[in-house]
This record gives sequence, C-alpha cells and structure tokens, in this order.
Amino acid sequence: MQLFNRWLTCLALSLLIWGGWLTGDAMLGTQQSAQAAPLSTSLVAYLPPGNAVTDGRALLRYALPIDNSDIRAIQEDLEGLSDWLRSKRWGPIIRDTNKINKLLGRRREAILATIPAERQALVAEYLDDIRAGLDPIMEGAQEKNREAVWTKRAELLEKVGAIEEMMVTEFPFEVPEEYSNLPQLLGRARVEFETTQGNMTAVIDGYTAPVTGGNFVDLVQRGFYDDMPFIRAEDFYVLQTGDPEGPEEGFIDPKTGEYRAIPLEILVRGDDAPIYGATLEELGRYMDDPVLPFSAFGVMGFARPADDVNGGSSQFFFFLFEPELTPAGLNLLDGRFATFGCVIENKEVLESLGQGDRIISARVIDGLDNLVEPQTT
Repeated sequence: MQLFNRWLTCLALSLLIWGGWLTGDAMLGTQQSAQAAPLSTSLVAYLPPGNAVTDGRALLRYALPIDNSDIRAIQEDLEGLSDWLRSKRWGPIIRDTNKINKLLGRRREAILATIPAERQALVAEYLDDIRAGLDPIMEGAQEKNREAVWTKRAELLEKVGAIEEMMVTEFPFEVPEEYSNLPQLLGRARVEFETTQGNMTAVIDGYTAPVTGGNFVDLVQRGFYDDMPFIRAEDFYVLQTGDPEGPEEGFIDPKTGEYRAIPLEILVRGDDAPIYGATLEELGRYMDDPVLPFSAFGVMGFARPADDVNGGSSQFFFFLFEPELTPAGLNLLDGRFATFGCVIENKEVLESLGQGDRIISARVIDGLDNLVEPQTT
C-alpha cells in the first residue's frame, strides 16, 4: 500500500506539472511567482527516447569530458548489467561480461596509450583489477547470486570512473571573460554535508557548470551553509536550502557589499561549452539533453528567482524524484535550472530530511585545488 500511495503521489504531481498547473519556476524560484506560466505545447509533446540514466554515479561518469570509445564501451556494458539484474536474465550478464573481458584483452595497450605517462602505471593496475573482477561477476551470474554481481559491478565501475577521470588532462573550454569576477571550479570537488539526519557526500561537477560549481564550493569554504535550515521540502520533488537569515535571499559578498548573482549555466550534450543566461525553452532547444540532467535521485540544482534566470546566488535544491516511479522527461526542470553535482554517498539521508532540518556543516573534502578565485582589479 505504501508503494502504491507513493506511485499515486508521483503520478499526480507529474500530471500537474505536465498539465501546466505547476512549473519549475513557480516551485523553485527564490521568489515564487503569483501564477505559473502555461507550458509550451511543443515541450509537453516531447518525451525523450530510450531509458534515462537514473544512477547519480553513472551520470557523473558520463559527464566527464573524454572521447575514448574503448573505456566508454566497458563502462556502458558494466552499467547495462543492472538492467539484466532487474529482470534476472543471467545469460545476457554472462555474454556482456565475456564481451568486456575480450575488449580488455584486445585494447588494454590502446587504452594505456591515451593516458599521460605519469598516470599509466596506476591505470594499468586498475585495468588488470577490472579484468580480474570479471570472474566473480561470471561466477555470481552462474550461481544466480544477484547481490554478488551487483556489488562487484559497482566496485569495477568505480575503477572505470577513476580511469576516465585520469584521461582528462585539461579543462575542456574557456569560461567567458565576463564571469572572471566569480569563483570557478575547473574540475571536480567532493563536499561532505553533516545534517540533523546524518552525513552524506556529493560530487560537485565543474566540467558541466564551472561558475555554478565554483560559487557553491566557495560558499562551502566560507562556512555559508553551516547551520543552514531547509526551507522547502516537497515529497518526491525537491529539498531546498541556502536562504540566509535576514531580508537577503542570497549571498552578499563582504568585499563588495553586493548580492553575488550567478548566471544560469547549462551544458548541452554535443555542445563545446555551456549556454549562459537563457533556458533551453527560451532558445527553442526543447529536444536537447543537458549533460547532467535531473534524472537521478540526489542531483543538485541551483535555485533562482522565477523572473530572473541570472538571479541565483546561494539557494540550491536536491532532486528527490524516484526514477522508477516517475516517467523520464516530465519533471520540466531540465534546461530550466543549472545542475552542478549529485549526492553519491548516503543518499538515504535525503529521504529523512524535511523542512525544519538543518545542514549542521558543509566542508570540501577533495578537489579544493580546482577552485579558482575571482580575478580582482
């Protein structure tokens, strides 16, 4: 009964959003508009083909700016084992595991050739670990041991992700000069949140949102989010925080005494650099997919006023939709709000948090060296 009630809740919310009664702007703006704008009929009619990636770690792996078909093929086949596990199809698991093993045998040296010399020894070790780790997956499939396959798959994907990160040798694009007065995250960082319901860890992704991610990491370093309450909690939708005490709705830079405004920043798959200052809807790019979409529980989005796409400052939200219960493409947040990270450890804490809970502290535990401070004149 509980599962059915959750399904009904998600269905009702999806229909409200789809039907135009609610919009992302009305729900998530730092100032709520009095009346939600009607939805574009083109946007309502479009549903993205295929299955959305609903695992946050997988989203982050696919968001890395690399172009290596071999390691991507290994990743894709390992990711795909989850589909076979759900349907308990052991034959395809054995088939795809054999496929990965053969690819690693043929292409190991070719993969290593794409790695900087100082990282090749570690990557070689990881590749050997991955190949050795395929045997337990085969054994688990033959014994129809779902947990064994699932656990080993996750372990190997962590090594694949580490290899992919080592393939990135430089930041893939230039951030526009007009944003040089803002912090930028030229890479990734990890942030640990201590909350009233437990601790959780998120990866902040500067490859898809360097300005948004840089602003967030800078505020974490300042202690801005320490003792910060959650101000909005919508079941199966979002959990929002970042509104400081007092009349201000964002961060006031002590050096300038001014509100720090962050532009809307969206990297679309296939584009060389993010789009700034406009939603995909405004640009007529309804069918384009953000590199880091709102398709996984725990994706982090940047809130903004309903009437100003470039008016965000400090407020952000965690995406709480259950992917298995919510049709992909109906959340209407993709292309309207910047995504800049995802919770990867202890996501269950998000299910316990609600309005009245607090972030006790937030701290950067890795990647601080990727933060570039604003240029000053």
